[in-house]
Amino acid sequence: MSGGYLAVDSGGSGLRVVVGRAGDGGGGPDGLGRRTSREPVRTGARGIDPGHLMGQLLPMARALTAETGVPRLDTVVVGAAGLATLGHALRAELPGALARELGVRTVALVADAVTAYVGALGPRAGAVVAAGTGLVATGTDLARWRRADGWGHLLGDCGGGAWIGRAGLEAALRAHDGRRGGSAPLLARAEERFGPVAGLPGRLYPRTDRPAVLASFAPDVAACAADDPVAADILRAAARHMADSAAAVCPPGGEPRVAVTGGLLKMGEPLLAPLEEALAKRLPHARRTAAEGDPLRGAVRIATDLVTGSFALPGDDSLLWLTTGAYGR
Repeated sequence: MSGGYLAVDSGGSGLRVVVGRAGDGGGGPDGLGRRTSREPVRTGARGIDPGHLMGQLLPMARALTAETGVPRLDTVVVGAAGLATLGHALRAELPGALARELGVRTVALVADAVTAYVGALGPRAGAVVAAGTGLVATGTDLARWRRADGWGHLLGDCGGGAWIGRAGLEAALRAHDGRRGGSAPLLARAEERFGPVAGLPGRLYPRTDRPAVLASFAPDVAACAADDPVAADILRAAARHMADSAAAVCPPGGEPRVAVTGGLLKMGEPLLAPLEEALAKRLPHARRTAAEGDPLRGAVRIATDLVTGSFALPGDDSLLWLTTGAYGR
């Protein structure tokens, strides 16, 4: 009986964990069992906190192995938001901790942009735009990874939910002031959602969840787009930003696949129509395809490929970091 795998998706909404066993019917996209925690892993001066991650992960892993009858966990894949810039402590401590506590021999630490890519396209050349509150594009020619944007709501994430929401609120404030480029419909929506806009800075700036608050206004922008040219222009600009990021990481030759994934797709045609147009213009050689699955599906796929010896994706010190044994690469 083969050893099992543990696949983890760690993001802003908490942890999702799957246990499975490849090669004997337990390697499907849902594994053999799953658990969810709604507590996001903390970050601090050392980046992502490995102790806090282990404190949540161990009880779930032990419960799942007992429930599913998986005799041991040989492989763990952790897909983590912020790994590229905040993953030093995880890389230093997590493989040893997993080896001591669970007997794990292979650990892959993977940026959530890469698990989103693998969930969407699998081990194929192309580009994936992950568009939610933020925005990041990831691409590969299967020799190396490329990443564009993902710089957060103050420095980038252009075209993401927080970017759209901020642009919509700026247009609302322009209307409030009587400046050009304002939108009366967006002003009405903003006051309905947040109250009088004169008090918006005091309610927004002290918040630690500013990106989520800004992104909460993005659906209002989409709702106004059919009748408000300012809102429609914001979504067209967002679509251009998304296509630009995809073009920055997409392989230039062949017929690479391009997919878009993430919660922003729920905005529907007001965003999707200009996005399709922008992608066709920027990437005429690419084949547009629907995403096959989400980041957790990507983590499961990486884990099953590692267990079966069919793993073929390129490594990367910040995006896809693989260890074998308790320590060392």
